[in-house]
Amino acid sequence: MPKGKLRRDWLEGMRISPGENVRLSKRDTKVKPPGLTREEAAAETAASVADLERLQYLLYADASASLLVVLQGLDAGGKDGTIRHVLTGMNVQGVHVAAFKQPTPRELAHDFLWRAHKVAPGKGEVAIFNRSHYEDVLVVRVHDLVPEKAWRARYDQINQFEALLAANGTRILKFYLHISPEEQLERFAERLDNPAKQWKISESDYTERKLWDQYIAAYEEAIERTSTDHAPWYAIPADRKWVRNLAVARIIADTLEGMKLKTPAVRVDLDDIRRHYHAAVKAAK
Repeated sequence: MPKGKLRRDWLEGMRISPGENVRLSKRDTKVKPPGLTREEAAAETAASVADLERLQYLLYADASASLLVVLQGLDAGGKDGTIRHVLTGMNVQGVHVAAFKQPTPRELAHDFLWRAHKVAPGKGEVAIFNRSHYEDVLVVRVHDLVPEKAWRARYDQINQFEALLAANGTRILKFYLHISPEEQLERFAERLDNPAKQWKISESDYTERKLWDQYIAAYEEAIERTSTDHAPWYAIPADRKWVRNLAVARIIADTLEGMKLKTPAVRVDLDDIRRHYHAAVKAAK
């Protein structure tokens, strides 16, 4: 449940309903949580991140379900930042991050979902996709890398894949980190001016920026065609990083809370274990 003054309807407004007509240009990238100051939002975020640590422990101990978090967005949208600020509080023993870059020759030799399926979370695990299988209806569409008939068929294939995961106990959350072109340009400038971040900028960032409208159209159709009850999309206002972090942290925490996770029942005689403990303590003296 949202903490303090954080309003559930604000979070629910980011969720894309199945069949909804998606127009990202109509969604404000700079919106703030109503009724919260930035300081209050920071406290809410900290509480949510603490909840994630506790709930991920329960997910691992319960070992009956898993969680898949998909992060998508245009360049500089904040995928890495979201992982760093929201999800790194989780125990690395039960979490893995998969980064989806240009497919390798081995990956291209398989169906486009092969590389996603092999890194899907097992029972008790959290998987974070930094970019994902959705690149195969985004980049390939914008750059005309496969015939339209091929990438259009992938919407149904993705839905079937995600339904398969869900039927086997995986909860799926998909976040589109929604930034404005103005904010993207500011973040590019920050990378150029900061020696510690210059490695993250490349000429392709600017050439891809020229295809902004094409990418938005591709995202709109992909989100519209694949937001389902079992694998919903959320359009997260991401121009303000602190707003992005708050929204993502709380949505994930609420989802885990709703899974009714619990530690497994004790299957040993605790009195017998205590006797062994006291005997060991006595022997150690």
